[in-house]
Amino acid sequence: MNILALDTAANACSVALLTGEGVIERIETAPRKHAATLLPMAEDCLAEAGLTLKDLHAVAFGRGPGSFTGLRIATSVTQGIAYGAGLPVVPVSNLAAAAVAARRKHGWDQVLAAFDARMGELYAAAYRFDRAGLPVPVRAEALLSPAALLLPDTLGAWMGAGSGFAAWPELGAALGLAGCDPAVEPVARDLLGIAAEAVAGGRTVTAAEALPVYLRDRVAWQGGAGRHRP
Repeated sequence: MNILALDTAANACSVALLTGEGVIERIETAPRKHAATLLPMAEDCLAEAGLTLKDLHAVAFGRGPGSFTGLRIATSVTQGIAYGAGLPVVPVSNLAAAAVAARRKHGWDQVLAAFDARMGELYAAAYRFDRAGLPVPVRAEALLSPAALLLPDTLGAWMGAGSGFAAWPELGAALGLAGCDPAVEPVARDLLGIAAEAVAGGRTVTAAEALPVYLRDRVAWQGGAGRHRP
């Protein structure tokens, strides 16, 4: 399966290409150059693999939450590629991708991903990894204040990942997390496993349906009962 993944939701502009031979990726940290560099990076990955757009099975992109400008760039480039080549699209949550990045870096099985959403709020979601190594949401993604953040009532240690824990350094201890890495930031590589599973399961959208998710109009934490932060 050949899947091209694009992500510009945070500081890094990244592209990753999954092929039968492995993963080819390009990463550049230059937020103001995302619009100019994303498509050339994608073309470079395809050229290295000896593939064209017609050889792809799908395009995936980080659909948010994240930087409004970054999300618009990734969305528009993805739509352009998908329209031009007639490809299906897989929008991937950047919070889920952050959980994947944390697992890739640390081997964690339960991850509370939290991004700084500015304005005194967080984007957050909780994930447990299944036997296939894919993140399964335990608490759905939401926009909320740090004081409203909950942990699921489940067995096992929960770990924190993402810029939200840099913005609120005391948050991990207040929640009783077993560990925390504020420096975790997903890149396009972290979208690929989720995207491949979605393509295999027929869960794709058209280019017109490939839209960013901002979460600004969703303020309540979703899911079952949990532990409340003091």
